[in-house]
Amino acid sequence: MSEVVVPLRSPWSVAVEPVDSPDAVALLREYYTEVADRYFLLHEGRRSTPREIAEGLAEYPGAALLPPRGVLLVARHGGEAAGCAGVRMLDGRTAELKRMFVRAGRRGRGGAGLLLGAAEAAAVRLGAGRIRLDTRRDLVEAVALYRRHGFAEIAPYHDDPYAEGFFEKGLGGGPLPG
Repeated sequence: MSEVVVPLRSPWSVAVEPVDSPDAVALLREYYTEVADRYFLLHEGRRSTPREIAEGLAEYPGAALLPPRGVLLVARHGGEAAGCAGVRMLDGRTAELKRMFVRAGRRGRGGAGLLLGAAEAAAVRLGAGRIRLDTRRDLVEAVALYRRHGFAEIAPYHDDPYAEGFFEKGLGGGPLPG
């Protein structure tokens, strides 16, 4: 008796989306609220205030994630917005990953890895030979994800006071640009 193999269709999809679309705005707000709440709970024993969220969102203009120098990717699970990742060019060969996020209810289903792979592919399309990111040490899930996907820790490449860990990955299989 021969076995019949039926390919399964993934419930995940990832596509470029405008930073001001309703789903993108909601995801970016949810991302920022989660990381701000985690920071304030750890350091001050409280959650963030609506004012702090509004100020934090205003500090990172969406224009950095617009073509031709950037892009915002939205991941959908079963058609519903479930995560996002931004990619922006820092220079002619270096991209930066920003706002990597998967909604809590969709975590553990492979979406983060898929989204990260899509972000790397977007960086290559933008002309990058490497991709960098910064993160906080308390975001242990993120640090583990980046390490699992081949990112190596590097020296700081900027002086943001909230950034505690810096990572980089070469893209396209070649050596890292200088």
